[in-house]
Amino acid sequence: MFATILPINKPQALQKGDMIGIIAPASPLLDQAYLTRGVGFLLNQGYKVRTGTHIGKATGYLAGSDSRRLADLHEMFLDPEVKAIFCLRGGYGTLRLLAGLDLNLIRSHPKIFVGYSDITALHLAFNKLTGLVTFHGPMLYPELGNEDLSSYTRECLCRALTVAAPPGSIPPAPGLPPPVTITPGRAEGIVAGGNLSLVAASLGTPFEIDTRGKILFLEEVDEAPYRIDRMLTQLKLAGKLEAAAGIVFGFCTGCGDSTHQPGLLEVIASLIAPLGIPCFYGLPAGHLATQATLPLGIRACLDAAACTLTYLEAAVTPP
Repeated sequence: MFATILPINKPQALQKGDMIGIIAPASPLLDQAYLTRGVGFLLNQGYKVRTGTHIGKATGYLAGSDSRRLADLHEMFLDPEVKAIFCLRGGYGTLRLLAGLDLNLIRSHPKIFVGYSDITALHLAFNKLTGLVTFHGPMLYPELGNEDLSSYTRECLCRALTVAAPPGSIPPAPGLPPPVTITPGRAEGIVAGGNLSLVAASLGTPFEIDTRGKILFLEEVDEAPYRIDRMLTQLKLAGKLEAAAGIVFGFCTGCGDSTHQPGLLEVIASLIAPLGIPCFYGLPAGHLATQATLPLGIRACLDAAACTLTYLEAAVTPP
């Protein structure tokens, strides 16, 4: 058994009438209609919405300067009215914020924090250095601001954030290929991880992922299989794969470039199967229109033969 670095720090469940803050810690939004529709969705769900002071700024491929993006993040954690923080979109930029994080502020003001993709950098920092349970889930771009928001995505998000009870098993998502067992077996542990590129980028930093005894979750987008190979090999050389109790892949969307051999699943199997660690591919999470919301930082059971991930404790506390 391996202890977490800090005690698990759970945020309060979201209630109707609560304030949700929206920040842009990564790239800017090119189509403002997504923000308008996303805010409308949250209002229709019965919540209030507050946007970050600098959310409309843009500096090249970043949603404003590092200092402004960091200020918005800190402001939302400090604001007593804000009960949950949603990220506008991914892209690139959150890695640049890590050195300036006020971890004591975040640790002492636990709040629901939602995002994925580039937002993985913040998940890693919050989980490891504040104990905060965070949520790998949809953002305003492209999911919540989409005119055709998937009911599966909506229902999984709402349940994860509002119910102070163990979420149970992540349900299969309609329209997705069936999951594939890489190595059968069962494992229990705290779920950690996110986007593979960002997890690999954390190595050698104070925010480096700790996989010891954990369920390592990974997903990716638009990377050729040889690049997936390179990043997984980097994690393997760093001892991060062997240390995990189990490994679960979401979808690696757009990573099946047929001009590069071997293929995606073959690459994953070649690196993971020899470890003998329970593993499956195809959890409905990642860069998908239809996606589950995954709590990061609490215990779950992975059954790789059945291709299920079942949460064993609540992600949020009663309000």
